[in-house]
Amino acid sequence: MTTVGILYPGFSAEDDYPRAERLLGDGSRLPLVHTLMREDAHRVDALLDVGSEDILADGAKAVAASGGPLDSIVWACTSGSFVFGWDGAQAQVAALQEVARVPASSTSFAFVDACRALGVESVAIGATYPADVAERFVEFLGKAGIRVLTMTPRGIVTAAEVGTLTEDVVLDFAAAVAADAPGADAVLLPDTALHTIELLDRLDERADRPVLTANQVSVWQGLRLAGDERRRSGLGRLFAA
Repeated sequence: MTTVGILYPGFSAEDDYPRAERLLGDGSRLPLVHTLMREDAHRVDALLDVGSEDILADGAKAVAASGGPLDSIVWACTSGSFVFGWDGAQAQVAALQEVARVPASSTSFAFVDACRALGVESVAIGATYPADVAERFVEFLGKAGIRVLTMTPRGIVTAAEVGTLTEDVVLDFAAAVAADAPGADAVLLPDTALHTIELLDRLDERADRPVLTANQVSVWQGLRLAGDERRRSGLGRLFAA
């Protein structure tokens, strides 16, 4: 049984993780701790605070205390990691690993590793964030050699609002992003505030290519770091590969 500690900022789509546990169906556990979010805002200064070293250290200690021995730990926040830039995000993960004493990663690096695992070289991004924040994700992916063909921002400021988007809205958004970039190898939906876990196979079907979502890649990355790379159904092409 694999146990992946999840550090999740605030409250929006954290229920995707118990849903993922059920879909994994093999006893793997995803104990989750809500880390401090002083301000719910997709704004650079607020995101730098959300992903600060002291907040993640407190979260790591809490999830280890509540979830028992961990096999890995993931900072499940894309914008709260890529906003630090490539080097800053690496330092963030290194500090988290030092505190947790298990392999660690963040959702931003999970996207990169998931793209590499699927052989994805070009992507279309459907970002719920404002454009200035989303552009930082484009830059982050560029550091990894991933070409962003299109980036479509929805301009939503708070994670709480993102968490209210309905299944139909999410599916239609992914399909529209895919249609705007027929040459993209995959569609990326980078916000962990977006409910996607129960939509993954449908998202792939609507986009006619892999759709990588933030909560999906976070779970996948945690399992991978723990050495658990079994194929699984019901969680999109990433898990089926």
